[in-house]
Amino acid sequence: MKILVLNGPNLGRLGTRQTDVYGLTTYDELVQICTEVEPEADVRQTDDEATMIGWLHEAADTGTPVVLNAGAWTHYSYAVRDAAALAPAVIEVHLSQIAAREEFRHHSVVSAVTRGTITGLGVEGYRAAIRALQLH
Repeated sequence: MKILVLNGPNLGRLGTRQTDVYGLTTYDELVQICTEVEPEADVRQTDDEATMIGWLHEAADTGTPVVLNAGAWTHYSYAVRDAAALAPAVIEVHLSQIAAREEFRHHSVVSAVTRGTITGLGVEGYRAAIRALQLH
């Protein structure tokens, strides 16, 4: 089953950035984990908001479900939210428990347009999100 796994800003730095928060798994290892769960998963990362919006439009146009870790855009990007609303099914994922972090991270503007949100499970959250999309 084709699934887009879309990652936002700074997620390409996994394994080296704030490992106490985001863990030691590298981005390349995350890609491997996702494709082990779903061989047709297309895992992407960008630090450019316009690119992310284009990928979400692609998902809408092709009817492709999405696992989305919008990173910092989660908390303020209504453009990412509006693009995510067009996709047929979106599961939002966050490696850390955003509700237990800084106040500005407690709210997601994206959550309201997703099928569900998985937070605080590290890379296991990606596995769970992909499996959830495979079931629907």
